[in-house]
Amino acid sequence: MRYSMAKLTKAVALTTLTLAGSLTMAADKWDMPMAYTDSNFHTQNGKSFAEAIEVATQGKLDVKVHGGGSLFKGSEIKRAVQTGQAQIGERILSSHANEDAVFGFDSVPFLATSFADSETLWKAARPHFEKLLDKHNLVLLYSVPWPPQGIYSKKPLNSIADMEGVKFRSYSNATARLAELAKAIPVQVEASELSQALSTGVAESFISSGATGYDRKVWEQLTHHYVVNAWLPRNYIFVNKQAWNQLDEATQNVVRGISLMAEKAGTARSEQLTGWYLEQLASNGMTVTEAGPQLKADFERLAPP
Repeated sequence: MRYSMAKLTKAVALTTLTLAGSLTMAADKWDMPMAYTDSNFHTQNGKSFAEAIEVATQGKLDVKVHGGGSLFKGSEIKRAVQTGQAQIGERILSSHANEDAVFGFDSVPFLATSFADSETLWKAARPHFEKLLDKHNLVLLYSVPWPPQGIYSKKPLNSIADMEGVKFRSYSNATARLAELAKAIPVQVEASELSQALSTGVAESFISSGATGYDRKVWEQLTHHYVVNAWLPRNYIFVNKQAWNQLDEATQNVVRGISLMAEKAGTARSEQLTGWYLEQLASNGMTVTEAGPQLKADFERLAPP
């Protein structure tokens, strides 16, 4: 049965509205920048979340999603929400690890390599993460993991030695450090710029989920995807603290209820799509295979003890 995020979140939104009672507030309009293309499951989940809020508040809180980095580039989104240029946004956690190590808890190689382990890690880290966001003038709403990370390449990789000198796209401290340890050349590239970076030779390899490879049609430039399951990075949705505090308690309760369902729906969708993404890479001509024993051992050796 096809899992419908929109139907599920809307149903819960209506239930939450009934429990919260009548909302008596002036209409608010929130802009929600997201870094990933409209076809990406994170963006689709965000749109379902926004639609559910509109239904639940009877239009008194209108959240407009701007996908694909169209309003702010991925690297600009957190700052834009912190400063009130946008009221709400989404970003990948580990992209801010240079600000505080807590932002990188989800991207320690081979610490949490399954959806179950990722959920356990998230539950343990969430209270600490919420305190950190409060210092950044942000309020956490929900978080959804990506499918497990694998290696993309334009040539066969039998061991880590085959990555020496390769221009390796990075999106966080963890991926940049991984490239350095593999003697590759780290190149900072946002997901929205990945296709161009690959076609122009700015990047030749990267580590990411099947979702990114599918969204960016990387089979047009690359030939191999190695299943490594190194970690499951998370995206998080956050609100400017002042914008949040301007909502009345009933509206806040509605948004929190919808956020809970968006997290569950998005996580379920990510898990559902994991195998499908790999099938799509293969059907478009890529060689999709488990990392060989030497390559896997090399990556595990590079991970912290």
